[in-house]
Amino acid sequence: MATLLYRLGRGSFRRRRLVVILWLILLVALGGAAAAFMGRTTSDFALPGTESQRALDALKHEFPEASGATGTIVVAAPAGDTLADPNMAAAVGQVVREASQVPGVLGAVDPFTAKSLSRDGRYALIQVQFRDPVDDITAAQRTAYEQAGESQRDVLQVEHGGEVMNSPPEIGGSEAIGVAVALVVLLVTFGSLVAAGMTMLNALIGVGAGMAGLYALSGVISLNSTAPILALMLGLAVGIDYSLFITSRHRQHLADGVDPEEAAARSVGTAGSAVVFAGITVIIALAGLTVVNIPFLSAMGLAAAGTVAVAVLVAITLLPALLGFAGLRVLPRKARREAAASPASPASPASATSGTPAAADGPRHASDAVAEADSEGPGKHEASPAEPFGFRWARWIIKARIPVLVVGVLGLGLLAVPAAGMRLSLPDATHAVPGTPERAAADLITQGFGPGANGRLALVVSTDSPQTTAIAVQQVSQVLAGTPNLVAITQPNFSSDERTALLAIIPKDGPTAASTETLVHDVRAKTASIDGADVSLTGQTAVGIDVSEKLSDALPIYLALVVGLSVLLLMLVFRSILVPLKAALGFLLTVGTTFGITVWIFQEGHLASLVGVQTPGPLVSFLPIILIGILFGLAMDYEVFLVSRMREDFTHGASAHEATVSGTGHGARVVTAAALIMTSVFAGFVLIDDPTIKAIGFALALGVAVDAFVMRMTIVPAVISLFGRAAWWLPRWLDRLLPNVDIEGEKLHQQLEEDRADREPVKV
Repeated sequence: MATLLYRLGRGSFRRRRLVVILWLILLVALGGAAAAFMGRTTSDFALPGTESQRALDALKHEFPEASGATGTIVVAAPAGDTLADPNMAAAVGQVVREASQVPGVLGAVDPFTAKSLSRDGRYALIQVQFRDPVDDITAAQRTAYEQAGESQRDVLQVEHGGEVMNSPPEIGGSEAIGVAVALVVLLVTFGSLVAAGMTMLNALIGVGAGMAGLYALSGVISLNSTAPILALMLGLAVGIDYSLFITSRHRQHLADGVDPEEAAARSVGTAGSAVVFAGITVIIALAGLTVVNIPFLSAMGLAAAGTVAVAVLVAITLLPALLGFAGLRVLPRKARREAAASPASPASPASATSGTPAAADGPRHASDAVAEADSEGPGKHEASPAEPFGFRWARWIIKARIPVLVVGVLGLGLLAVPAAGMRLSLPDATHAVPGTPERAAADLITQGFGPGANGRLALVVSTDSPQTTAIAVQQVSQVLAGTPNLVAITQPNFSSDERTALLAIIPKDGPTAASTETLVHDVRAKTASIDGADVSLTGQTAVGIDVSEKLSDALPIYLALVVGLSVLLLMLVFRSILVPLKAALGFLLTVGTTFGITVWIFQEGHLASLVGVQTPGPLVSFLPIILIGILFGLAMDYEVFLVSRMREDFTHGASAHEATVSGTGHGARVVTAAALIMTSVFAGFVLIDDPTIKAIGFALALGVAVDAFVMRMTIVPAVISLFGRAAWWLPRWLDRLLPNVDIEGEKLHQQLEEDRADREPVKV
């Protein structure tokens, strides 16, 4: 693979104008396709095969007039008054009339007729039925719905809620702060505005192409409203990181006197191999979400995987072309002056692995110094005041490896403890951003009717005759009498043929309460005993519980798949048994710590105000499985970048101790920069008000920071130094069975050495 990427990098460098033009044409074409074919995202969390989904499908068939979106307008009289007052009743009637005139509304139900008033008579619910489903409601319709009753606000408190108020989270300017921080990190890392700007530009072009392609496909496939933001979040982070890795290697070659064209080719061939490996790993992990067989989750995984794939393609094709335009300007001024003063030729790759500068005594071919680099070996990095911090850090970690391992593992383990109490749910209005219309309506419903009124359950009873249905409805009321956490069961509504009845069940507590989840299971267990009737429970609350349970059941399976994949992939790369096992266990510890801290803040509410969480509650149900998929790929990225250098130096004759120091020392600066960039990009999304996006951004930022700085930069060198030579042991029979993926570019280096030998003059 390294040789193929080497040729691709060289070709992109030589034909840089054509490559840039092609990418710009593709970007414009995808942008045009997105503008022409972009469809609406959906807030639907449908889960085929579950009881709640079967009941929803039955309702659409038996009650077609109620298959559209619904809204709930909550009205309240001033304190001390009731809605029975003639002036108040007249104001309520006007709100009902205005709601009925909203475009697309089939009708609004008078609360006095429906008897949907609170016990004290101060609060009322006006149910509004739309013709179209919620995903087809336009912004104009939603605005008109919010304005219904505006004329009566001087008499009543009027709030607008219901599923019709569900709108996709908006991407504003707050997340750009993360990108700005990433740019600062690039400037500090590179010391060159050109290098930093070019790396960021490359990533932004990739994100633009990926997002345009995603929106173009949204007119054909159904995308959850969270999917584009997740794709943007991940595309930005990996796009910057992948470009950073390749640009860093390119600058290293230039500083060593390698010709820019050869430097770009070698960078794509070596660092680009790690980028492709990391990208494929992330893509496999995200595409693997399809095995869970949940449509909205599969779409989210594939959307994010698509942006990662584009980021990889941009890094190995467009970036070397941009490097060709930049020339030596990617280096700091001092380094440019030194490089200009040293004659170097088409290629002098002496430092591909060792960092040995090219000779300055005349032009040489790109492969002339390969043999020198191999013969000199990795060298002995004695500690000195001038030694880079990464080397000094590695030596300190190795010297104190036992205390480091004890403190690190126990500390992460303790931080993971809250994860044992993790609860999952789908977003609901009671956890919406305070001040939004849907949150105001939910709070007013809680004041007037109790928290359970926000989590109504719908019980569907169907039989083959009206008489049997009537009997089954009576039996349902009897078997559910006295059920804990059940406040009331409404009178049934019958379908036109009277063979299907719909009853509303009011829980005691809110939709995300543990008691409501228990009630759902109790109702299903008790109604299962009714003979001759198909009884099913649904509603937004029941759907959320079904989705959360399905995802919780799938989580261990997906985690086992990801861990098994990590062991296999790293065994291919490092030709080792212990290193992959160590990486898998470290990944589990990272995930557990991330879950634990996220639960402690977002669910339990500790320090929640620091991240803008005003209503702690269960985590969004798809967060854990999405987090595992993304962190897995990113963790393997850092693992390969650090440990591949350790193995490379070890195989070239360094001791296990010095190989660990060398790998950590050489990779520390880039891994630190990459982790800071990715953490900054993810953290930028914490500033978004939407609680779902906020939790995802926080968990990803935290997970990257823990994995890079605690696990890879601290615990990994301690463990590998403790293993010693055993870290690189692999049974011979297994070594013969495993294919060689050549992530480190060994075959490329051999090929360059052979080319150099062929061109050497024969001595007579």
